[in-house]
Amino acid sequence: MEERALSCLLRSRPTMEQDIKASYLMDHMVSDGVLTQDEEDGVLTGRCPADLLLRKDNRAYVSFYNALIREGYGTWPACFYTDLPQLSPEGGKSYWTGISPTVQVKLSEGGVPQRPTVFVNRPTLLTQVREKLRRLQNAVGWVTVFGMAGSGKSVLAAEAVRDHALITECFPDGVHWLSVGQCERAELLVRMQSLCFRLEQGQSLEASLRPPGSVEEARERLRFLMLRRFPRCLLILDDIWDINSLRAFDIQCRVLLTTRHRDLTDSVSGLRYSVPVESGLDEEKALEILSLYVNAKPQNLPEQARRIVEECKGSPLVVSLIGALLRDFPDRWGYYLRQLQKKQFQRIRKSSSYDYEALDQAMDASLQVLDDEHRELYKDLSVLEKDVKVPAKVLSVLWSLELEEVEDVLQEFVNKSLLFRDCNRRPYLYYLHDLQLDFLTEQNRAQLPKLHGKVVCQYQRAYTEGPPTSGDEEDLYWYRFLPCHMARAGLSKELCSLMFSLDWVKNKAQLMGSAHLINDYVEYSAILDRENSEVRLQFQEFLSLNGPQLEQKPLPDVVQLALSQPCCSEVYRQALLQAQRSASRGQLYLDWVNKSSLESLSRLVVHPQQSSVYHTCFSRDGSKIASCGASSTLRVFKSTSGERLQEIQAHDDEILCCAFSPDDRHIATCSSDRKIKIWNVERGTLIRMFKEEYEEQVNHCQFTNHQRRILLATCSNDKIVNTKVRNTLFGHMEPVNHCCFSPDDAYLATSSNDGSVKLFEVASANEWKTIQVAQYFPESDEETSITVKCSTWSADGARIICAARNTAFVFDVATLGMLLEIRTSRLSTVQYCQACPTSHYERGLWDFEVNKKMAECSGHLSWVHCVQFSPNGSLLLSCSDDQTIRLWETERVHTSSAVALKRDFDVLFHQGNVTVVAADKRRAEVKGQRQVFRLWPHRLMVVSFFPTLTSAIPMQVLETPSGNILATLHGHTKTVHHCLFTDNGQTLITSSEDATLRVWKWMTGECRVLEGHQEPVRKFHLLGGSSSSPMLLSWSFDGTVKVWDLSSGEKLHDLKCHEAAILSGDVTPGEHLFSTGSADNSAKVRSPHPSGQRCGHKACVRSCRFSWDDRRLATGDDNGEIRLWSMLDGALLKTCAQNTKDCMDSFHGGWVTDLHFSPDNKVLVSTGGYIKWWSVQRGEALQTFRTTGANLKRIHASPDFKTFVTIDNMGILYILKQVEGRL
Repeated sequence: MEERALSCLLRSRPTMEQDIKASYLMDHMVSDGVLTQDEEDGVLTGRCPADLLLRKDNRAYVSFYNALIREGYGTWPACFYTDLPQLSPEGGKSYWTGISPTVQVKLSEGGVPQRPTVFVNRPTLLTQVREKLRRLQNAVGWVTVFGMAGSGKSVLAAEAVRDHALITECFPDGVHWLSVGQCERAELLVRMQSLCFRLEQGQSLEASLRPPGSVEEARERLRFLMLRRFPRCLLILDDIWDINSLRAFDIQCRVLLTTRHRDLTDSVSGLRYSVPVESGLDEEKALEILSLYVNAKPQNLPEQARRIVEECKGSPLVVSLIGALLRDFPDRWGYYLRQLQKKQFQRIRKSSSYDYEALDQAMDASLQVLDDEHRELYKDLSVLEKDVKVPAKVLSVLWSLELEEVEDVLQEFVNKSLLFRDCNRRPYLYYLHDLQLDFLTEQNRAQLPKLHGKVVCQYQRAYTEGPPTSGDEEDLYWYRFLPCHMARAGLSKELCSLMFSLDWVKNKAQLMGSAHLINDYVEYSAILDRENSEVRLQFQEFLSLNGPQLEQKPLPDVVQLALSQPCCSEVYRQALLQAQRSASRGQLYLDWVNKSSLESLSRLVVHPQQSSVYHTCFSRDGSKIASCGASSTLRVFKSTSGERLQEIQAHDDEILCCAFSPDDRHIATCSSDRKIKIWNVERGTLIRMFKEEYEEQVNHCQFTNHQRRILLATCSNDKIVNTKVRNTLFGHMEPVNHCCFSPDDAYLATSSNDGSVKLFEVASANEWKTIQVAQYFPESDEETSITVKCSTWSADGARIICAARNTAFVFDVATLGMLLEIRTSRLSTVQYCQACPTSHYERGLWDFEVNKKMAECSGHLSWVHCVQFSPNGSLLLSCSDDQTIRLWETERVHTSSAVALKRDFDVLFHQGNVTVVAADKRRAEVKGQRQVFRLWPHRLMVVSFFPTLTSAIPMQVLETPSGNILATLHGHTKTVHHCLFTDNGQTLITSSEDATLRVWKWMTGECRVLEGHQEPVRKFHLLGGSSSSPMLLSWSFDGTVKVWDLSSGEKLHDLKCHEAAILSGDVTPGEHLFSTGSADNSAKVRSPHPSGQRCGHKACVRSCRFSWDDRRLATGDDNGEIRLWSMLDGALLKTCAQNTKDCMDSFHGGWVTDLHFSPDNKVLVSTGGYIKWWSVQRGEALQTFRTTGANLKRIHASPDFKTFVTIDNMGILYILKQVEGRL
């Protein structure tokens, strides 16, 4: 060994003995041929590995270095890297793999499994795979390695990328391995989340994102990462079972996948190559495996070896099982052959392609060499799920053994090929091959409930203090599979106790988000409903309504979210108890005391299938609902009750769209299987099938609106022939996503990936007009093309609405001019839009006549694929990846009794009572009417109305609560923004859009006009209201602050404070300082004199508030950031903001619009997209209340700071009271 390598080993020897577990490294070095079995045994019995390496050559040093990398020993490989000896002229390439340490690190970091201890090269197959991979050097595409289970596909895929030239030339951005397996959609999401996490490592904290909340969102995240950060990397998908899992990774990158299905990639985009793997090894290779296990040459093996290979049918897995047995007992060739020949086990699954007879025999023979204790332990592994890797700590709980003892037992199982170990992660994870698990399950089928019950019992003993919360692999296992173990053990009461616990919901949401929780309540609904179906629905509804919040990082306070549930809900009951206990320890919680006035906005929730719902539609008479999705099943329900009327297994693949005919007698379906079918609704029978119209998947179908001539329009992913009615409509050169008839059926609108909407004449099939939607996204480049998702016609056919990216556009059909642009959050994508057939509503709900959002229909957990109005516009239907269909009452969504208030309101707190006065949207007599209120403690109220085109603004002074009109005042010519009574109630002050203030003696109608501002006066403050010479402080959009003598109307000071509009102001309780916040990104503090100090922000300062002791100023800006300033020296004390921006690109869900200090100046409350309470001392959030709507305008706090009142942009009133502590 070279001198520098020896020196490095000597220097590292003391710490190496303490930090490195040599037993795991020795496995790799033995497989590399640098250590013998005897030398490994010596190290395992206590000999220092450094002493052994010092007597070896350079190859041993390199082997040791690579073993450290494979086992994930952190910084240790770096300690040995600089002294690596040169083995060959190839410049540091590993002698056994032909790749450099740098590439070896890439493979290890990408999760590529290491070469098995006993490895037989298959050069012909390797050459084929590598040759196909090289074809992906300059283009995205797919290489499929397919063959029967146990044929060595995974080993072959891993070995194919151990090629230095291949990686450096074709995939310099790395290789990333992901084991997929047979999994439900929620499990697929977890795997995709882990891949996103791995790819996003190394990004700054600001750039890090929350885990994607749906498969579609994860796919888009991966598409972006592959395009921007890893354009030339290789993604290896191991063990893909179905087309739905594969489509989740159709992200325009280079993919190598292993599967059993040869034609799996037929429906994905890009180049496609395949490599078949023989169902079994040939005799020569199988004998080579056996010879390696027994350390003999193939020609020296006994005659029984060939007969064993015949009995094993050449399966690499089965041959390895027998080989591992022979390694320990090399003289038992005849014995194991007789075991294989005598045992005639029943096939486990007759439809499977496994060699079950050979496997059963090999497995049984393997188990016979275990002692009784270990055989019982191995039986416990029957409860594991397929494709699930388990940490040793879980088995330590199951077996009641020390962790070290468990690792020793697992090592024995690994050595005998009874178990596999994933060494790419620490701690190591262990798993069974599907064949082994199937064998165990069948062998112990009668005992499975008891075995699952043992898991539950051992868990309860280990976690008597409550569920685990550390977030490691062990915790994840329990949160994922404990309900499954309880269900399969028949422990229904224990399952209900677990899943009807808010603590379980909170802890699982913290670690895994809400997708798995929803899936649990759906999967185990039959068991839970036997105990209490109402409580199950309450928990499931809570998760559905709060799914987006539960996916956020950091996780919002689940108890606070649950306090918004109905008072009769078990979720609310548990939350209130927990809040009361926490409040006794000083924690802040708010109870929404008037929530009983707000009923659930969704009228009906249907769970039609255990998979995503892609499309749903009303029948033309509105009495039925049809749905379809990933399950390949068409279902029809009653729209009144959700009762299922029809269920049809309609296609061989997922159904993308369904549509009722104008007479409601038929339903058309189209699918990824490229077929279009028409069904009889009443009988559920097939009427007609079109299977040769398209070469790619059919995306959408729609019948004409009228019965006079019934036509069916369809569109597909084909490049040219992609739209048909009676004839092919030529125009788009990219896939067409959606098509719809105009209200009179004269035209067909099509939406395409080419960034355009085309209008065709139905009668002639000619292109009529084209709208180039892509031109409205000038920031787009060629690599990120604009896809138009869908389009819809207005009720009169004069306008057409289309959706692209995060925007909905409204165009005039006659001129093709854009009338309106409706943008949503920059992180969202508009999946679908539809105009109401009887009015001007579009799903948001938006009133596109005035560009106003009417409601946010919250409830779905995941992406909403489709929305549709009922024929009369009274109902709205939506479907989602969360497996639900929701039915909404359109009028209730935007005009219910609870959702009917404007955000201009006033609150009076008096003797423990709360009086709220606000404008009722439903009772507006004039379109666009606005009302401004001000209460006075002595039963007076002023109301200001929005101006009409023909008259000045009337204001009324009313008596409360009778509502009697005491006075009507006329004077302002534009909107009144603010009004205030003086302390004696005899004088009323108002400010207006007309740039004036007015001082009224309202009983006599006498009025003094204060003129001087050049732009609207948003607000003012009364100084010295109880003194003999009160003053008035006003601020305006003209950037000035003016001080007035209230008695004479004289202007005392005229201060130019800002160069831009003043948006907010406040005065200290002592009235010696005032502050202003402006659109020039600053706040300023002044006395009523020219001097002052400036407090800077990065955005418009929309709110400011002094503390009650005059020592601090709080300012809030349009970025959602709040800053606390010292009034002694103007220093910035704290910045109150969460770590990352939310989905609205803000730290507060929107602009910070209002601020209030508590009387003791310890707590600050703020409004934006939601309400937050802050610790003034620490600048940390104490609590967050998330309203149903957003864009809160202001909040009122009671004098004791325990009651808060606000109204959101949906018009929902919130009266929040602080929860009192209770021991």
